[in-house]
Amino acid sequence: MTEELIIAGFGGQGVMTMGQVLAYAGLNFGKEVSYLPSYGPEQRGGTANCMVVISDEAVSSPYIDEPTSLIIMNQPSLDRFAPTLRDNGILMYNASLIKEKVVSDKASKVVGIEINHLANQLGKPQLANMIMLGAYLGVSNIMPVDSIKEVLPKVFSSKYHHLLPLNYQALDLGLKTVKG
Repeated sequence: MTEELIIAGFGGQGVMTMGQVLAYAGLNFGKEVSYLPSYGPEQRGGTANCMVVISDEAVSSPYIDEPTSLIIMNQPSLDRFAPTLRDNGILMYNASLIKEKVVSDKASKVVGIEINHLANQLGKPQLANMIMLGAYLGVSNIMPVDSIKEVLPKVFSSKYHHLLPLNYQALDLGLKTVKG
């Protein structure tokens, strides 16, 4: 099993955090991983994407031409990366910012989630990325959500540990959103 994922959006949407957490959890889960971040010229508000490979076998390259999955947080990222999706791939997108229903002839699953709305319901707009990550785990079944929860205290700086319960809640909400 090899999952090749591109996560893309605006800087400040937690794109890199999602990738780092997934890569760290993959390692902790006994998988081979790679993580390749790419920033636009501005950190906040510019474009950002990362490539994450999680595999049972050694990863030969961190660069991904045709991802098996996409997590798309904004319209410019959808325009850029949707055409690269591998046949029968997973396309997840932020329906709060991408208003038109996304259709892909390559994707076996297209899932739009109003994650900004859900994050606002939790009282923290910054949790949108963790909601999307929980939903992705529910759709992809790449690893259990507990694998992510286990590594969050190691990935997040100790000054943010007071926010861990909210992040766990956001992961669970994303999972529940797609699992019903």
